[in-house]
Amino acid sequence: MHTFYDVPAPAKLNLFLHITGRRADGYHLLQSVFMLIDWQDRLHFERTHSAQISRQDLNPEAPPLPADDLCTRAAQALQAATGCTQGVRIAIDKHIPAQAGMGGGSSDAASTLVALNRLWNLQLSRTELARIGERLGADVPFFIHGQNAWVEGIGEHIAPLTGAAQLPASDFIVVKPQAGLDTQGIFTAPNLTRDTKRAIIEDFAADHYGFGHNDLQPVAEALCPDVKKARQLLESQGLHATMTGSGSAVFAQTSKAIEMQDAPCGWQIKLCKNLEKHPLLHWIPE
Repeated sequence: MHTFYDVPAPAKLNLFLHITGRRADGYHLLQSVFMLIDWQDRLHFERTHSAQISRQDLNPEAPPLPADDLCTRAAQALQAATGCTQGVRIAIDKHIPAQAGMGGGSSDAASTLVALNRLWNLQLSRTELARIGERLGADVPFFIHGQNAWVEGIGEHIAPLTGAAQLPASDFIVVKPQAGLDTQGIFTAPNLTRDTKRAIIEDFAADHYGFGHNDLQPVAEALCPDVKKARQLLESQGLHATMTGSGSAVFAQTSKAIEMQDAPCGWQIKLCKNLEKHPLLHWIPE
C-alpha cells in the first residue's frame, strides 16, 4: 500500500457567469461553465500512523496559508465522516493565485479528499466525496466530479459537457492583478445584476468561447480598478477578455503568443491550456 502521493490541483476559469435570481435565504442563483486549466498547485501527502494532520507550505513566494486552510479542513472533514484514525503530512506547492476567481483553494480541497480517500483506503464514491466537499466550499464538488461542466443553481447542479457542448482544446492567457477581491463584497453590492435571462446549453455550444458575460465584472471593476486595467490590457491586443468568477483574474482565448510588457509590476501572467478532464479523475470510484 502506498504511503505517499504527489498530486496536481488544477485551477478553473468561468467561461461566463450569469446571475439569474436570488433565493429567499440570500444565495444567488447562477449559470456558468467551469473549465479546468493547467495552471495548478502540487500537493504532497504522506500517511502517518497517528491521527494528526499537519501542513507545510513549499512555495516561499506564495502568501502563507492560514492555519485552517481548506486542505487541512478537508482532511479533518474526511476523518470525521469516516472515523478514520490515520493521519497525514500535507505539503503544498502553491502556484494558483488567491482571490483570483480561479478556485485554487477549492481545487486543493478536492485533491486532498481524492488523494486521502486513496491513501487511507476509504473507498468512498465520487458522490460521497462531493457531499463532504460541498460543506467546504461551493466549487469543491466541481473539482471532485473532474470534468468541464455546465453549472447551475447555487453551484450544486453540475452537468459534464458532452457532444456539441464539449470544449475544443485551446490556449488562454490569464492575467492576475496584484490586488484581490472579496467575494462577499461583490455579491452584496446593490447594483449587481441579478436577473439575467436563463440560457440554454445549445446557445453556449454554438459559441463556446464567445458566449455570455460575467455579471460580477462591472461591480468588480468598480471595486478594483486593476480588474478593468487587466481587461483593457488584453483588449488592446485585440482579444475578448472576461473576468473569471468573482475576480480579480481576467482571461482571454488566444491562438498566438502575446506580448505583455505593459503589465504593471507584480501582476501574474500565464499562458494556459484547457484540460479535457481532471488529472485525478480515474482515481475516483463512481
